[in-house]
Amino acid sequence: MAPELPPRLARDLTQPEAIPEAGISRALELMRSGRLFRYGEMGADQCDVSRLEEEFAGFVGRRYCVAVNSGGAAMFLALKVAGVAPGDPVLVNGFTLAPVPGAILHAAAKPVVVEIGRDCVIDPDDLVRKASASGAKVLLLSHMRGHIADMDRVLDICTGHGIALVEDCAHALCASYKGRTIGTFGVSAAFSAQTYKHLNAGEGGFLVTDDPVMAGRAILHSGSYMLHGQHLSTPGPDVLEALSDHVPNFSMRMSALSAAILRPQLAELPRRAERWNRIHDRIAAGLVRSQHLRVPERGGDHAYSATSIQFCVLGLGADAMEAVLEAAQARGLPIKWFGAARQAGFTSAPRHWRYAGDQGPLTQTHRVLAQLCDIRTPLSLTDAECDLIAEIVRDAIEAVVAARRDGRHRATPSRSSSQGREP
Repeated sequence: MAPELPPRLARDLTQPEAIPEAGISRALELMRSGRLFRYGEMGADQCDVSRLEEEFAGFVGRRYCVAVNSGGAAMFLALKVAGVAPGDPVLVNGFTLAPVPGAILHAAAKPVVVEIGRDCVIDPDDLVRKASASGAKVLLLSHMRGHIADMDRVLDICTGHGIALVEDCAHALCASYKGRTIGTFGVSAAFSAQTYKHLNAGEGGFLVTDDPVMAGRAILHSGSYMLHGQHLSTPGPDVLEALSDHVPNFSMRMSALSAAILRPQLAELPRRAERWNRIHDRIAAGLVRSQHLRVPERGGDHAYSATSIQFCVLGLGADAMEAVLEAAQARGLPIKWFGAARQAGFTSAPRHWRYAGDQGPLTQTHRVLAQLCDIRTPLSLTDAECDLIAEIVRDAIEAVVAARRDGRHRATPSRSSSQGREP
């Protein structure tokens, strides 16, 4: 009888949750009308984007929101309205994705990459060093994969060095630190509505702020065509009129169609966040059963909102890591690895960002990323599938470790086996 094959994961981990029926209905209504633009030229007859902005600002707890066409656009806009000028240094943590340094370069500024620590968040000591050495006045802090830094320490450093904090919250919607919502710590914050985030418009983003001038500049930059009176989340006509002749139109505001499918999803966020965290925690509990695996710690003083899970594979080199990924893929589990020689899909490391200029070795960051893996966790995962994911990872690592151990034993005769041999 043929040996029984180990179970495979029969699941597409890129499968998002369906758009709510209310969003589909409204999108169809808009398509039948043909009125997909972000404003109504003859009046505020198309209010989907403005209403979404007002509702999103209320959900996060900021005064103003401007909805734009991507999370990257929201970060770029946040940097522009914070006063970043061409050539300015902008601090950014080393664990993030390419659109983050890309937003800095989009603003014609210079990234200054700050090291991360073993739990994937910004290293406060290196932040102090880089802030002092660069003279940067803006920190673009990426809450990458929902990992939250010591925000008390970060704010103290920013205050002490006169640094404006801009938050990248693409992976941190619904997260908080000591009861305070992530996205309310900086002068502004950027969120994403790309398919694999908490909200799904295919692509989209939000800039939130409490500063009326920043909000006014963001509205004008986003492309209001002097129809900014249709905004509901607005600092008012006086602010906008004072700025209108001085702020260029970048044509970045979200379309009515994207807003229509997003608005019903706001009510789903608490349920989604709770379910995602349960999935994360169940897989994490299975992973740490292996001595070769470590899940980055998330502080007890903050509430996270995970849409994926990260783990570190301990003690394996690049060739062994590739073997682990291949073994997992053979059982239907794709794993992303931040230590790969080339960036692929939704992974990258500072050494890949040659366009960002020489950042030095960033030894600590690359040491962490060399071990760091990532798995998407769709909301539809069952408990059994969560357990199987952890099992596949453990089995793949154990197989590779055993193969390496057996190979060494074959290559190097033991003392006992060599004794008693005739010379």
